[in-house]
Amino acid sequence: MLAAMPLPPTTAPPGDETPVRGRDDACPGALRLHSADDGALARVRLPAGLLTARQALVLALAAEELGDSRLDLTSRGNLQLRGLDAGCGAGLAARLRTAGLLPSDRHDRVRNIVASPLSGLDGAGYADVSAWARELDALLCDNAPAGSGLAELAGLSGRFLFALDDGRGDVAALGADVTLIATPGGEAVLRLGSAGGHGLARPKSTAPNATDSPDTTGHADAPGHADTSGVAARRDGRPVGEDTPSRARPLGPPGPAGHPGNMKPRPAPGGDPAGAELRVRAANAPRAAALAAVAFLDAVRASGTRAWRVSELPARHAVTTDQLAGRLAEAGIQATPLAPHSPATAPSTPLVGLVAGPDGRCAVSVAVPLGRLTAARWRLLAELAARGGSGELRVTPWRGVVLPGFSPGGAGAALRELADAGLVTAPHSPWFGVGACTGRPGCAKSLADVRAEAARAVAGDASGDGRPGPPRGRLPVYFSGCERRCGHPGGRWVDVLATGDRYQVTVRDATGSARGVDVTAEQVADAVAAARGTT
Repeated sequence: MLAAMPLPPTTAPPGDETPVRGRDDACPGALRLHSADDGALARVRLPAGLLTARQALVLALAAEELGDSRLDLTSRGNLQLRGLDAGCGAGLAARLRTAGLLPSDRHDRVRNIVASPLSGLDGAGYADVSAWARELDALLCDNAPAGSGLAELAGLSGRFLFALDDGRGDVAALGADVTLIATPGGEAVLRLGSAGGHGLARPKSTAPNATDSPDTTGHADAPGHADTSGVAARRDGRPVGEDTPSRARPLGPPGPAGHPGNMKPRPAPGGDPAGAELRVRAANAPRAAALAAVAFLDAVRASGTRAWRVSELPARHAVTTDQLAGRLAEAGIQATPLAPHSPATAPSTPLVGLVAGPDGRCAVSVAVPLGRLTAARWRLLAELAARGGSGELRVTPWRGVVLPGFSPGGAGAALRELADAGLVTAPHSPWFGVGACTGRPGCAKSLADVRAEAARAVAGDASGDGRPGPPRGRLPVYFSGCERRCGHPGGRWVDVLATGDRYQVTVRDATGSARGVDVTAEQVADAVAAARGTT
């Protein structure tokens, strides 16, 4: 066996170049199917990951009758159907319209909303943001009359993302273009852009990504990354395998200084685009988010770049805090500029297991290995939600599913049934933090079946403490079939890149700096285990 060969360290080039595009983005949707090697692909938007058990059953039947009988969960809490016949688009769209999953053909691809999956279920957070999600989705889908200020929203890219955080800090760290964060006293922080974006004149991230990639099988909404490292489970309201209770702490008092709840108003608003947020009333938050997106579209037109994301705006065309405050004021929304701060660098992922609520009801939270479900497993989730829960499913941005509304006994029985079906229901699973792109045979650009390689690495993984799965603190790992690395995680992570009959295993961080080794397929598992323990 050949020894692993070290690779020289690399550094990504400075991220100060703004893309100038001559085309619209090619993100798939329910109406715009993408042609892949395994057939056509449809992406069904689920704003905030919310759907009913009846809608879920419609998707299961569509996967079986029109596709390959599998469903992929994406990093934005959406669903993808694969293996579709190229001529099934009209029939699929009709099913989705009837089920209420396609409320507006014109706005299909702009309904990109992630939200705190446990909001309103576990007593954490400052607001139940599911109501925000429904109002924002209605604003996005509305054929707004002239003069409303929202008529342009259909022009958003399919990659533009809204995040609605209830204050616990989970989706606020996902790098959305427009973020709302609930704070105490019935207020919210509105952020245009993210740390690493130019939205409010922050520097552009230099981390490698697939956002600009024309291959729409992956990018910001790519399936396959079950990045659930550090997740704790709960049974009967108590965390399993944790030393202390792990209820997510909201962002705000008595949290550390710099969190939105502790942020002070800026003494004197000016024209400085140094980067800040605005405080608005919670009742106005969804409309303020929609108007922030309109401000972005205005900036895109002024820049002449056809930017898809806020981070792609040239610094000289970035929307300043005061410009955004002025736009909100014109719409009758009072907004207070806030001092700039740096958002959390890593999201707090939802719990896995039983999640107890203050009303005595429980939610069942599971993770899906590599984000892929058979129609039978998806149908089981829907049936359990209808039989013992509230009839609702919540798909998370971490390729998981939350089923609310169970009694404690019913939740325990549902969790056992889901565990028997092969879903991740307990902590310390070796699947936590492991992800992969589509790979072969679904993607023509892939050089290997990286999902199979990921499964082999998981099969040989052990935490070293007698329990299956990774110990706390291990880096997430992502297997990619080509240099595009579609759907890879942010922050610090282990990059496993297929290069033909070999792999490059590299530890990367948000600056783009990397150092790794070149290994054979037989050496991947050991190289990954060593890299994941890097601190």
